[in-house]
Amino acid sequence: MRRHNGEVLAAVYCRLSQEDRNKEHEIDESRSIQNQKSMLVSYAESNNWKIYKVYTDDDYTGADRSRPAFNELLRDAEAGKFDIVLCKSQSRFTRELELVEKYLHELFPAWGIRFIGLVDNADTENKGNKKARQINGLVNEWYLEDLSENIKEVLTDRRKKGYHIGAFAAYGYKKDPEHKGHLLPDEEAAEVVRRIFMLYASGMGKTGIARLLNAEGIPNPTAYKMKKGIRKQLPDGQRGKLWQYYVIGDILKNEVYIGNMVQGRYGSISYKTHQNKPRPKEEWIRVEHTHAPIIERELWEQVQDMLQERTKAGWNGQAGIFARKIKCMYCGYSMVSCKTNGRRYFKCSSRHVCKDYCKGGFIGQEELEATVLEELHRLMQQYLDVDAAEQLLMVRNERQKKIGELKKSLQAMGSRAADADKALKTLYQDRVQGIITPEEFKRLSEGFQADFRRYERHIEELQQEIKKLELQGTEERTKRDIIKQFSEITELNYEIVNTLIDYIEAGKRDGHYRNGKVPVVIHWRF
Repeated sequence: MRRHNGEVLAAVYCRLSQEDRNKEHEIDESRSIQNQKSMLVSYAESNNWKIYKVYTDDDYTGADRSRPAFNELLRDAEAGKFDIVLCKSQSRFTRELELVEKYLHELFPAWGIRFIGLVDNADTENKGNKKARQINGLVNEWYLEDLSENIKEVLTDRRKKGYHIGAFAAYGYKKDPEHKGHLLPDEEAAEVVRRIFMLYASGMGKTGIARLLNAEGIPNPTAYKMKKGIRKQLPDGQRGKLWQYYVIGDILKNEVYIGNMVQGRYGSISYKTHQNKPRPKEEWIRVEHTHAPIIERELWEQVQDMLQERTKAGWNGQAGIFARKIKCMYCGYSMVSCKTNGRRYFKCSSRHVCKDYCKGGFIGQEELEATVLEELHRLMQQYLDVDAAEQLLMVRNERQKKIGELKKSLQAMGSRAADADKALKTLYQDRVQGIITPEEFKRLSEGFQADFRRYERHIEELQQEIKKLELQGTEERTKRDIIKQFSEITELNYEIVNTLIDYIEAGKRDGHYRNGKVPVVIHWRF
């Protein structure tokens, strides 16, 4: 063990999660950070180890990789600032099997760090209990998965009952301090919402409303929450605190303002990540009359009719082929479509809500279409080689056949791994119910563990081989093969634009060269 000036330095890590706060017994040590700290410090002192630092994460789950103290500890461990990481249990450090393997069994030994979980006897210096640590990691992984599903079921049930689920109430409302999940009107913001609806109903557009609110210095929803101390910083990816036309649009379409709760529009990808993805509209949870409305039904319906009519007008014919594809080259905001003297243009939304914010991208739709077609034809000439593509066909067929065989083997190996995993779970349940002793569980599970690891290694090898073959196919499927599908294009439509283009950046024509082209950067999907 590495020593610092003749002393062994121990880092103490304590974690308390929300689930611990709901324990039934007040004397349960996991309820209190102080109890964890006291127990671990006493253990260190009894072994004559000096405490380097106590790292504490309060109200974080064992699956949260963004825990601040946890990540600080890992950085200090890599820097060699201490010799031992001391926790109440392995699950206090992490509940993820992947992190158990990464740190306890790989990086910590490489860094000369010893890990000790006091309650569950996890000790990386004891080579004999590595399998026990792996089993604990697997059990914790099952716990996380089951906990995630239980939480989802509870939240779904509360949404179906009309309770508000979320960190922040919609702009115009505030959380009821006496009834969890209930919303109350926030009169200061509600007055702005009413004004937005009245302005739109009177004929003012979304951009015009945004420009008016910015000119009057009215904070947008995010800035308002920061002003009230409800949130401390801007959300990730948000550029500023200006009102934008799409923020106005979201308010005008939100049923919360007529007393309805619409939730569940996004769902998590996995219990291991905070990333969400949109859900189909039919899966949204909609409950009417859950709170007091701040917009009268008649005004709401009038605005919805106007929105629908303007949407139809904006998407008529060629007008919508670049929808949600055009961004300002100078500020990155989406450009909006407008029509003047029968001709359609795209202009920067930020430029028209705050004139000093950016130079303001501006381009005519006809010029944009011509630019995209010209660039597409140039790519065709550069990459379109039909003969070479046909020569690759035989090679591709052989590769696809091999990939198909490997995937069948992968499926079979996955079934075997699932069987071994199921057997381990059954054994674990038998141990919990007292059907078998811990010693019998350890002995019986070793065989399943060995099988499971062997299947996992084989699965990983098959996946790597499949990935290698697919990557070869991807590299050979150059731009030529994609462009070939559109080799006869003479006119753009929405399907072509959506298939070929990720997004387009447009700038502004130089005032000194009015006949010059607007700078355009096309980000292709291939």
